[in-house]
Amino acid sequence: MRVLHDTTHRAFPERGAVVTIGAYDGVHVGHQAVIGQVRDRASARDCVSVVVTFDRHPATIVRPESAPQLITDLPQKLELLADTGLDATLVVTFDAARSAESAEDFVREVLVGCLDAKVVIVGEDFHFGSHRSGNVALLRRMGVEHGFEVEPIALQARPDGVDEPVSSTAIRRALAGGQVETAKALLGRPYEVRGMVVTGDQRGRLLGFPTANVEIPNQMCLPADGVYAGWYERPDGSTHACAINLGRRPTFYEHADHSLLEAHLLDFSDDLYGEHARVRFVEFLRSERKFDGIDALVAQLKRDVEAAREALGA
Repeated sequence: MRVLHDTTHRAFPERGAVVTIGAYDGVHVGHQAVIGQVRDRASARDCVSVVVTFDRHPATIVRPESAPQLITDLPQKLELLADTGLDATLVVTFDAARSAESAEDFVREVLVGCLDAKVVIVGEDFHFGSHRSGNVALLRRMGVEHGFEVEPIALQARPDGVDEPVSSTAIRRALAGGQVETAKALLGRPYEVRGMVVTGDQRGRLLGFPTANVEIPNQMCLPADGVYAGWYERPDGSTHACAINLGRRPTFYEHADHSLLEAHLLDFSDDLYGEHARVRFVEFLRSERKFDGIDALVAQLKRDVEAAREALGA
């Protein structure tokens, strides 16, 4: 998949493009359905299949006080988009100037000038441009002028029967409730976070349960505090079953100001410090709680490890 950043030059002068546009945070099953239609239409018309997305979530500029935490950062999003079989992704810089741009100017610069769009496929409730003034009706009017078709599509229904469409908001809500199984159904894969393994207080090693303390960037969405079964992937691609503790360790700290992610890898003893880890959440095991003492905590950790082993078949 080609990754493009320059919107000022014609990207595909000989073929034109079938295009969809959006933040695409999570690249969830709804996004994947839209991309499938983009690829099918592009193949039928001998065009290039393209997603137009942004280098940051637009809300971080438009309404920073209420911008959502990210399900996927840009590198992961691009990896997931590449996995769909797209020909190209255009990453548009979203800054204050872009947020003030009219929907009409966006269409002229990006869809017409850069991509020579032949078909634009978006959700039926899609909005874009300054003050969200752009919508399907505007795209259709401009399509007549500039020679592209517009295909609005209904949002993908949730696979679990809940009466709402698949959305990044629904995934964040599921994660906030510790419902990683629901998040998996909406994403089409286990929820994953990435970060560097840093030195902790070594307490896990002293307890007999050494952990990789994975530092997750603040802008990323984390599930609710608790204990989970999951998988830890090393930079070499090897994966290891793990019990994940996400929380503030109330047995030892009365007023911790943020949650820590600690992954205990089953049947593993190598040094992990300094490596970049990928941690995937598979199943919620229990809520975090404070224990009366070390013995009670260690007994529970043993049960957590066995529960994780059973959940993962490891």
